[in-house]
Amino acid sequence: MENVLVADVMTRNPITISPDKSLYDATKIMIRKRVGSLPIIDKKKLVGIITKKDVLWALLKKPRAELAEIKVMDISPRKLAVIKPSATMKEAFEKMKKTKFEKLPVVLDKELVGFITARDILMYSPEVYPELEEFAKIQEEKEKLMRVRKARERKSLYEGLCEECGEMSPLYKLNGILMCENCRSAM
Repeated sequence: MENVLVADVMTRNPITISPDKSLYDATKIMIRKRVGSLPIIDKKKLVGIITKKDVLWALLKKPRAELAEIKVMDISPRKLAVIKPSATMKEAFEKMKKTKFEKLPVVLDKELVGFITARDILMYSPEVYPELEEFAKIQEEKEKLMRVRKARERKSLYEGLCEECGEMSPLYKLNGILMCENCRSAM
């Protein structure tokens, strides 16, 4: 991994999109070409990147009708993690671990020349699999912690019939019984 360069294993000529295209256009391209992200290129320069996660975020936050009006640059992250083609695979792997990105655009003189993914690294350096597996577990644990934090902030479990009084209201679980706030307070 020390002697193999990013340029040796990167995907050359990745599928790209221009900054004036809509999120709808980006989604169609990702589906048609079966890719998870699209570098945004303006006059041969990398200016952003749009990923499946960005599309999903927009789907949740914006009405469906607006997807054709949202430009890819509107939701692309402003800071980009990139790597040079002269970097080693080890450097790329370390950068992926540090930034928590599974893909890195390969840039030379601000121009996109390729793309390298964790999958590329794994294909040519299977010895890093334990570290990648650990990286995935850390990501999963981080997501679980976020869900637990949100669950703790949630005031009620869900709405339904109280098992004590039979009233329809937000329910809380207490001693294995789902009950309303009034019955819970009375306990």
